Amino acid sequence: MTTAVVFDSAGTLLRTYRVLKDVRNNTVQKNVETITLTASCKERALILLYLHSREIIDEDPTRLLSGYLSENNIEFGISCTCKAVTADYIRNLLYNDSHATIGDLQGCIRTVWGACKKESIVALNSGVMLNGNLGGIEFVITAGGRPFSRARETIQDLQAMGISTYIASGDRTNKLMRMADYLGIPQDNTHGVATPAIKEQVVEDLKRQYDTVIMVGDGINDLRAMKKADFAILSLQQNRKKPDPLMKAADYIIDSVHEVVDIVDSLHH
Repeated sequence: MTTAVVFDSAGTLLRTYRVLKDVRNNTVQKNVETITLTASCKERALILLYLHSREIIDEDPTRLLSGYLSENNIEFGISCTCKAVTADYIRNLLYNDSHATIGDLQGCIRTVWGACKKESIVALNSGVMLNGNLGGIEFVITAGGRPFSRARETIQDLQAMGISTYIASGDRTNKLMRMADYLGIPQDNTHGVATPAIKEQVVEDLKRQYDTVIMVGDGINDLRAMKKADFAILSLQQNRKKPDPLMKAADYIIDSVHEVVDIVDSLHH
């Protein structure tokens, strides 16, 4: 029997530290579930910014973030939305925002880096949450992730069993590729900036190639892929509070990513 295991990244393979700043109310929140926050308002869209932290950290903090993004042709990826949107719609909201400053994002970057800088492997990503009702940026966001202690061992053990391993994640692609290299997952098996629909499609495509496809996730953005998979595994390793639909969709619930190895082994016997 051929088997593929698809992993989400943040919260599943990586322990994530996340900081959000509400640019309208000048408040900061830590370790918020951005997918859940996005889903709570149909006009919100979670956007990844394709910029390097070192490039923006020394810029003028008083300058509008939208001006920097448009002048430098910074591209973006649409990570999660509650309704169908076009790239032009997102670009218009992003590049014409008049509230978020570079300093808002710099503060998030510095806070996350301060918490993660001692880690040997860190994936640092920044983005924004747009809100159509507000006509622009509602939150600026930075997240830093490090692999869970047995994540690399999990991938190695699965591959030693002849199991194919994949990542389908909403994280920025180039950062995800470096993390995949560290974990030992082939780059061809790594899908970045994956929306819930793309994750579902990845699973559906793999079901044509493998006898069994297993989806391992931790958030509501993994739900469609979990339902599409032959078996769904829900990780509580970072956050034990999960929405009921996720709990109901899970065939297995784990507290450590390495438990995936035993589950796969049991399915083969």
